Amino acid sequence: MTGTAVIALERFLPDARRIADTIGAVVIPYSSGAFLEAFAGYRRVVALMSAGIAVRGIAPLLVDKWRDPAVVVVSPNLRYAIPIVGGHHGGNDLARELSPLGIEPVITTATEVFGLESVEGLALRRGCDVVNRDSTRVVNAAILSADVPLYAIASPGIVVAGPGVSFLVKGGDYTVGVGCRRGVPAAEVVAAVGQALREAGVAPGEVLVYATTAKKRREAGLVQAIEDLEGNLVFLDDEMLNMEEAPSPSRASLIGLAGVAEPAALAVSKQKELVLAKRIYGSVTVAIAR
Repeated sequence: MTGTAVIALERFLPDARRIADTIGAVVIPYSSGAFLEAFAGYRRVVALMSAGIAVRGIAPLLVDKWRDPAVVVVSPNLRYAIPIVGGHHGGNDLARELSPLGIEPVITTATEVFGLESVEGLALRRGCDVVNRDSTRVVNAAILSADVPLYAIASPGIVVAGPGVSFLVKGGDYTVGVGCRRGVPAAEVVAAVGQALREAGVAPGEVLVYATTAKKRREAGLVQAIEDLEGNLVFLDDEMLNMEEAPSPSRASLIGLAGVAEPAALAVSKQKELVLAKRIYGSVTVAIAR
């Protein structure tokens, strides 16, 4: 999805064009399929209409806050701009962009209301992605109560992330889950990951993060391999791994896990979609998600 669309009832189309000219958007006349069209092709949507019409229009289309476009309702008198979906994901900024038209942004996300920066806002400002996205609810709630520490780790780095820690990294659309036998050499891990990426048609530069179980945090060959690949390695605790369904059978049940490679890749992925089910290459297991 790219760009911004302004949806308006026919009587409000002249004002919709003014809005579109101000923010560099396209205008979509309101119809029964207008929101479907906007959700399919645009990352930000301005709805110039009553909030009730907009809410009924978008409700059947909502998937989750990381994939849904930001939606801002503008009152028909051009007085208020109210983000109703995706405030932390572009909606608040979109509402503010309408200020030159005399439209007042009405921001309701708690962190912004109290003058604080959300995890999503910090990630956007730093040009990063949030790897473990479910963590943002806990961390944003904590930000409202107290200062939350921010640690910047230079590459190469190793991070052990629990459910209440937001992990931000730069670039990449794919996540690679890696499992291995004890004592595996780094060269074997590098070769296995390389083969899996080739099979999936994924370039190394497209990898957001590599992930595995926290039980492998002392596995020197695995750690060295991800460093050799110039990647980010995150160790996930049992709770986080077991929240994901492992599509393929796994011997990891012997250590209390539903799996390693597939759950690890899915747990830190953006779309929760496997693009390469787990493959076994000697002592190394690899799965890739996006």
